[in-house]
Amino acid sequence: MSTSTIKASRQIAAASNASLLPLVGRIGLAGIFLLSGVSKALDPVGSMAYIASVGLPFPSLALAGAILVEILGGVLLVLGYRTRLVAGALALFSLATALFFHSNLGDANQFIHFFKNIAMAGGLAQVVAFGAGTLSLDARR
Repeated sequence: MSTSTIKASRQIAAASNASLLPLVGRIGLAGIFLLSGVSKALDPVGSMAYIASVGLPFPSLALAGAILVEILGGVLLVLGYRTRLVAGALALFSLATALFFHSNLGDANQFIHFFKNIAMAGGLAQVVAFGAGTLSLDARR
């Protein structure tokens, strides 16, 4: 194999990874939102009780909003549709849930959840900055 052939095959592999990795990242980020939204939908009473326990008003409305944001946002993120807008909304949602639901940093479990949400917001900020990639509905528009 010539040097130019090896370089060309490496460039093709790099381009393939550059196309695939944003999709893998979006799926990874969306997974937690989808699981959380479905979990809330399957246990609305427990979810509303948790929302009420932190003192937020209108727990049923907050629950409906959270389910909508998590499930619809997760699906749109996977599909790569209006990705920057969706990722920005999910990042803000992650920051808000960190502050409202996981701010007791003296509790080890809440500490982990707080920083998980901060990390998710950081990953979503990368999606806002760099877009969905080529394997997305955004790239087809």
